Amino acid sequence: MQLVFATNNLNKLKEVQALIPAHIKLLSLKDIGCFEEVPENQNTIEGNAKQKATYIKQHYGYNCFADDTGLEVDALNGAPGVYSARYAGEQRNANDNTNKLLNELNQTKNRSAQFKTVISLQLNNKQHTFTGICKGEITHTKQGEKGFGYDPVFKPNGYSETFAQMDLNLKNRIGHRGKAIKLLVNYLNS
Repeated sequence: MQLVFATNNLNKLKEVQALIPAHIKLLSLKDIGCFEEVPENQNTIEGNAKQKATYIKQHYGYNCFADDTGLEVDALNGAPGVYSARYAGEQRNANDNTNKLLNELNQTKNRSAQFKTVISLQLNNKQHTFTGICKGEITHTKQGEKGFGYDPVFKPNGYSETFAQMDLNLKNRIGHRGKAIKLLVNYLNS
């Protein structure tokens, strides 16, 4: 079986490749000749994932899956949420996004948050969704050099390290994307 993972994010691709079984050949957008910006202009995480997967299926004909992820912070009423990648502006700079988040939470005691990943699978003209959530809290400072995005400021419940300090295998096992991918793989294997 071969599936396209509808992402241009090489960090996500690397994470997901480590989780997909060998009998599933994972293709990137580059592999199928998709170099344009895949639309993701919905107002929910679920909507963006579905939109991206549908776009690839309609325009390229491949069975595929797409994900969208958001960081939902309790004290910010769920923000940045669907706008996580462009929280500090359209330049989509992870450092700017993280700095803005830390500034907004500067005087806040409640630092509870969750990462949410929704995967939309387009397989044989049917659509399926899988959701993974990892609860945790936002740290007061950036910690760690691994990972990407908000990883340096997100510490999962029950752990003393941020995602950016963790080994990729541990992050994949307990993290939002890993949980959603596990549900996807279970479905594909059934």
